[in-house]
Amino acid sequence: MKKITLAHGSGGTLMHDLIKDLFLKHLDNPFLNRLGDSALIDTRKKKIAYTTDSFVVNPIFFPGGDIGKLAVCGTVNDLAVCGARPQYLSCGMIVEEGFDYTDLEKITLSIKAACRQSGVNIVTGDFKVVEKGAADKIFINTSGVGEVFEKAHLSISRIRPGDKIIVSGPIGDHGAAVLLARGELKFRSRLLSDCAPLSGLISSIICRDIKFMRDPTRGGLATTLNEISLASGYNISIDESCIPVRGPVMALCEILGLDPLYMANEGRVILIVSSGSASRILSRMRRHTLGRASRIIGEVERRRTKRVYLKTMVGGARILDMLMGEQLPRIC
Repeated sequence: MKKITLAHGSGGTLMHDLIKDLFLKHLDNPFLNRLGDSALIDTRKKKIAYTTDSFVVNPIFFPGGDIGKLAVCGTVNDLAVCGARPQYLSCGMIVEEGFDYTDLEKITLSIKAACRQSGVNIVTGDFKVVEKGAADKIFINTSGVGEVFEKAHLSISRIRPGDKIIVSGPIGDHGAAVLLARGELKFRSRLLSDCAPLSGLISSIICRDIKFMRDPTRGGLATTLNEISLASGYNISIDESCIPVRGPVMALCEILGLDPLYMANEGRVILIVSSGSASRILSRMRRHTLGRASRIIGEVERRRTKRVYLKTMVGGARILDMLMGEQLPRIC
């Protein structure tokens, strides 16, 4: 009999197969079939984006954030990368009996601060308590609604050979920070999660020349690019020397045998933009606090074998597959 494993929640191959073979099979409809970060719904007057996400990060407090901040930023970012201005959020909490009231207040204040930074409001919510041992401290679900910018023309079908790939900053910070917060390693560098709302950055650059966006959360940069390659049909090539990774993140990955290309991020966005506008969009991104370290890291190729290639620093090339298994469970 088949069993669900931690790897089914990794954002990698097993999760994608589960979504396709189970959820899409039985819940098939035009909105869900797009598999976007948000569902895009046309009303009579405007287009809105709607998304939902659940957060089970362990530990619930980590350098640079906590589960409350993460819950707001994660949902805000899923709306923003679909070209929407986040407006309204719901918040549902499942709390284990015996959970500390002071910690719940800290998380609530963190939610408040993240909402203020993102320009959104929690407009409805739910609170449940389960018996001790029936949950691990606290789980949070947030759903969000936003209005799509008129300037946004985002579609995987618009991607063409020669388009440039931009990442908004160093990768792997969130995964590394959460890993160290678990206290199982003695590592001197203090790493902070990149957890942040992307709505301000994206609203400052949104234009027709941006063809597609996605935030590389579970499965990291490599898995997200594989998703884009599979959906568009085109190969993608990225240059290792252009990919920003902080020294401490790289050192931690080398010690543990991990690959920063698969480490989770919670405040980064990948953009696919037309070749002729890449420099202009990059310049605009660098004017924003969250985009100062933005870089062009590769491009879309003409080949259509649906592969992602990494040009290595030694002059070779290797295939970057989608994440197999679970590199780090309960990262968000």
